[in-house]
Amino acid sequence: MRKLTLAAGVLVAAVLAIAWLGGWIDWLTYAAINAQREFQTALAGAIDRLRAAEPGATLGLVGLCFGYGVLHAAGPGHGKLLVGGYALANRARAARLVAIALAASLAQAATAVVLVYAGVLLFSWTSRQMVGMAEQSMTVASYAAIGAIGLFVGIRGLKALAAAPDHAHAGGHSHSEHGPYRGHGDHACACGHSHGPDLASVERVRTLRDALPVIAAVAVRPCTGAIFLLILCWRIGADAAGIAGTFAMGLGTALVTVGAAFLAMTMREGAWASGLDTDTMRRVMGGAGVLVGLILVSTSALMLRVYL
Repeated sequence: MRKLTLAAGVLVAAVLAIAWLGGWIDWLTYAAINAQREFQTALAGAIDRLRAAEPGATLGLVGLCFGYGVLHAAGPGHGKLLVGGYALANRARAARLVAIALAASLAQAATAVVLVYAGVLLFSWTSRQMVGMAEQSMTVASYAAIGAIGLFVGIRGLKALAAAPDHAHAGGHSHSEHGPYRGHGDHACACGHSHGPDLASVERVRTLRDALPVIAAVAVRPCTGAIFLLILCWRIGADAAGIAGTFAMGLGTALVTVGAAFLAMTMREGAWASGLDTDTMRRVMGGAGVLVGLILVSTSALMLRVYL
């Protein structure tokens, strides 16, 4: 099983490298953007059918919104980067990654609902004002949050690197004697000091508190398409259909985000399955944390430069 996991991690890394070098990722991004435009036209037709109270119009709208969410997530966006980065830098279980991706996408949908109905009912904003709020103020807040998360992840990675022991054991003692997946626990070995927590203890440190900033950074920037959908449905008195469609978009987005997280998790588990001892893997994971932190901080700085 360990060899299979390692092979899967290497295969995923190779496929991603080939896709990037061959320009396939750019092609897929452009294809997703063009498909989004076609879906926006189809969405307008679905709204017209909803206004005319045609049979199955609501169900058709919800299904279309789910597809739009998938394509929206497949294009440029920071949700995949954040959740994928979390998966790479933290040894979280698959169920936890799915929960984080779902929570982030559904929270993003909820933000769109709150923004639109607060704007309409409390502040009497126009649609342009609501879109401006989402694309300016909330976008700036989102990218600032990404930068803060990047700093947190990077600093934690540096601490992990600093905490990893860097010494040779006397008497030929090595971690490999205990197997690649077991640390020394709380007992002391012949070299006279503790080697830190075992892998089970390390995994327990990764709590919901670590995931909440990731969820918030995604949620604070609602999808513009969802805002338009909610406004149009509100204008024709189809509020429930608009809200259902918005959350269907969120589920479609979550599907792609979960896929990105699983790719990162496969690469990470491939590294763990390489047979390296616990201390070496702590250095590797610390280095991964530093790398992810640098990517997030750089992305935040570049995007804030555009908006500020």
